[in-house]
Amino acid sequence: MRFDLVDQVLECGDDRVVTVKNVTAAEEYLGDHFPGFPVLPGVMMLEAMVAASRRLLADRGEGPWVLAAVRNVRYGNTVRPGQQLRVTVEIKKTDGDRISLAGKGEVGDAVAVQGRFEMRPAEPHG
Repeated sequence: MRFDLVDQVLECGDDRVVTVKNVTAAEEYLGDHFPGFPVLPGVMMLEAMVAASRRLLADRGEGPWVLAAVRNVRYGNTVRPGQQLRVTVEIKKTDGDRISLAGKGEVGDAVAVQGRFEMRPAEPHG
């Protein structure tokens, strides 16, 4: 299974991207999380921020980009099927080949996830 948790790019600049993930009941991982009360797992909310950052970093040429570190991730409101997770990611710092970012995922005005993380180019397979 390949995850691309970006359904639409609303805005993409040099240092900021805004994307949308439409959460549907048809998504395979929702069946077990949780039976009778499906919610988007927290790790998938984080993956939505990572996927958005890949869109932001796509033109930088060093990719493919992988998650290098996660810091200060906090979860707020749940995200249910039928809702739309709006993800905003901003570059905060570049240090060598690592890029520090801050991300936030919201449903309406309610924060579902926010945190800081780092991306780096994938190591070549040898």
